[in-house]
Amino acid sequence: MRVTSNTFPETLIQQLQLLSTRQNRLQTQTATGQRIQNPEDDPAAIQRILGLHTETAAVRQYRANLDNLNERANVAFDALKALKKISDRAGELATLADDTRSDQELQSYATEVTQLIQQAVQILNQKHRGAYLFAGTRSDQPPFALTMDPDGRVTAVTYQGNAEVAAAPIDTGVNLAIDIPGANNTGTGPRGLVADSRTGADFFAHLIDLQNRLLTGDTQGIANTVRPALLRDEEHLLTHIGNQSALIARIQTASDLAGKRILSLDQAVSREADADLAETLVRLNQVQTAYQAALQSGATILRLSLLDYLR
Repeated sequence: MRVTSNTFPETLIQQLQLLSTRQNRLQTQTATGQRIQNPEDDPAAIQRILGLHTETAAVRQYRANLDNLNERANVAFDALKALKKISDRAGELATLADDTRSDQELQSYATEVTQLIQQAVQILNQKHRGAYLFAGTRSDQPPFALTMDPDGRVTAVTYQGNAEVAAAPIDTGVNLAIDIPGANNTGTGPRGLVADSRTGADFFAHLIDLQNRLLTGDTQGIANTVRPALLRDEEHLLTHIGNQSALIARIQTASDLAGKRILSLDQAVSREADADLAETLVRLNQVQTAYQAALQSGATILRLSLLDYLR
C-alpha cells in the first residue's frame, strides 16, 4: 500500500482539530455547567428538554392562575364574614323587637337596619383588581343598586349582575370558578349569595321588610314572618361561607402541588442538560493530554520546526 508524503501531516491536523473541538466543548461545559450547547450535541435530549420546558410553562401558568384565584377567593371570603356580622345583628334586632319595646326604640332599630342595608350593599359592591366581586360575569358595573325614599329609608335593592361565573384553568382539563353571583333566581347554576329561588333566601328583601315593620311597630309580623326568613338567609350565607372556605383550601392544595411539579420538572431538565462537573473535568484532562501527546508525537515523527523550514 502506497502512502503519500502528506498523508501523515493531514491526518495529524485532522486529529488535532478534532481534539481541539472536543477540548473547546468540554471547556465550555465546565464554564457554563451545561452539557448541551447545540441541538446536534444530543438531539434526543433536546427533544426531551423542550417537552419539559413546555410542560413547566403550562404548570407555571396554572400556578399563576391559582395564585390569582386564591387572592380573589380570600377577598370574597372576608366580604362573606363581614356580611355574616350584618346578618347576626339583623337577627338580634328582630329578636329584640317585641311587644315590650316602645315606639321610639322600634324607630331606633329601624334606623339601624337601614344602616345595615347600606353597609351590606357597600360590602357587596366592592371591587378587586378593578372587577366587582359579586356581579357574575358583569364585573364592570356594581352588582347592587340602592333605592331610598326622601325620608332616608331603603325602598329597594336591585341586583344588576347575572348568574354566570367565569372559570380559570388550574390543570390540564380542569377549570375552577370561585366567584359567587350576588343573586340567582333562575333555578339553575351557581347559588346566589343573598338571593336564590331554590332556598328562599332574599336577604335584602327581608331586611327591608324588617325595617318597614319596625317603622310601623308590627312586632307580631316580625316574630312570625321576618325572623324565620332571616334565619333561612343566615343558613344560606353559612353554606356559602363553608363552601368558600373549602374552595380556598382546595386552591392552596393545588398551588402546593403545582409548586412541587415545577420543582420536579426543573430537576428533570437539570438532569438532562447539566454537565457532571467531575466527569467533565476528567474528560477535559484526558483530551488535553491526548492533544499534547499528538503534538509531541507529530513533532517527533516529522522532526520539523520553523527553523528547519526556514533553512
